[in-house]
Amino acid sequence: MIPRMSASTELLSRSLSAVWHPCTQMKRHETLPLVPIARGEGVWLYDLDGKRYLDTVSSWWVNLFGHCNPRINAAITDQLGKLEHVMLAGFTHEPVVQLSERLRELAPAGLGHCFYGSDGASATEIALKMSAHYWRNSGKARKTQFLSLQNSYHGETLGALSVTDVALFRDAYGTLIRQNATVPSPDWRNATHGESAESFAHRCADALAEHLQQHHEQIAAFIVEPLIQGAAGMAMYHPAYLHHARELCLQYDVHLIADEIAVGMGRTGTLFACEQANIRPDFLLLSKGITGGYLPLSVVMTTDEIYQAFYADETARGFLHSHSYTGNPLACRAALATLDIFAQDDVLNANRAKAAFFNRIAQPLREHPKVRDFRNTGMVWAFEVDTPHADFAQRCFSLGLQHELLLRPMGNTVYFMPPYIINEEQMLMLVTRTLVIIDLLT
Repeated sequence: MIPRMSASTELLSRSLSAVWHPCTQMKRHETLPLVPIARGEGVWLYDLDGKRYLDTVSSWWVNLFGHCNPRINAAITDQLGKLEHVMLAGFTHEPVVQLSERLRELAPAGLGHCFYGSDGASATEIALKMSAHYWRNSGKARKTQFLSLQNSYHGETLGALSVTDVALFRDAYGTLIRQNATVPSPDWRNATHGESAESFAHRCADALAEHLQQHHEQIAAFIVEPLIQGAAGMAMYHPAYLHHARELCLQYDVHLIADEIAVGMGRTGTLFACEQANIRPDFLLLSKGITGGYLPLSVVMTTDEIYQAFYADETARGFLHSHSYTGNPLACRAALATLDIFAQDDVLNANRAKAAFFNRIAQPLREHPKVRDFRNTGMVWAFEVDTPHADFAQRCFSLGLQHELLLRPMGNTVYFMPPYIINEEQMLMLVTRTLVIIDLLT
């Protein structure tokens, strides 16, 4: 008799046969099996064999309040009985209006108009198109170029890739995109010995000033990830850079786009990262955590000045962009429930206390002889590991699973972006087991 495959083995086989997984070299799964997840609860993911994994990266930075959160579940269930979807062209509905009003109240003053998409890359596309179209409607049609930071990441659609400075993507798809310029990143790891993060931020802002002075007549917008450049290995920088960038963009008539897709919704310690520089961008992009990790949704918030440039009788002056699921009611209800949790649980203050506790217990990580540049902003921690293994990220991921941790390093950079509901016992487990894994890999 041929033995039956286990449920786990069967699902893995079917997945490899039918599913093309994202940002993945599929051949690696010949030796590195997929993890078949059956359910989630709080900070934990459980596979088909019942083994649990602490979701230290919030499932690609989206899950803010844990898996199967009862309050978000209830909101979506309630909405299912009323309206699952209606197109937002020519129609509207209560959840999208409520969400837009709530975001307007919470965001920096003046960001009163919300345009919805389906994901982070869509938000980037919307903002780039909206900026260039604004300048066209304003009689400055030459302003069609964009500027971003070195090592920036803003998504993987073609427009988003044009302002993404990641060699892997640039080499693979460079012939398909219009290349835009970059300016030095204020990542404080690149500061000279003895130079403070703030001083380095000002020095990098000087380079931005020089570029804008020379090219502002062609530049529509400068797009930046406030405070943390995620795909650059959690590159963190001083908010002085954002403050200086805001002044320069105003001086040279260039839009400032704050890509808070990954760093917004409380991740950096404030609801929006740009608050820490006391600035208001021309465009604020949100996605990922806005629905608590439940449903795809993104939003581009912008000013009345930009909105009015499109308000006209001619169709060609309107903003010509749409998504089939724009402003989906279920996603909007999830986002409203997420905002309710922020308000009802005083999440930002609770997170500050958790971050302080984590920093205390993480001192052995900071002092480990193989750890460099341990850093923290809000509910994000990162550090580099001196390791002889070229495949460190893969080895760390595999060892993490063996120790009940979902770790997803970028090169030799290990980072933590846990759900906000993580407790002290779970944080202690994360630190102690990560130390074990580092010792095994160095």
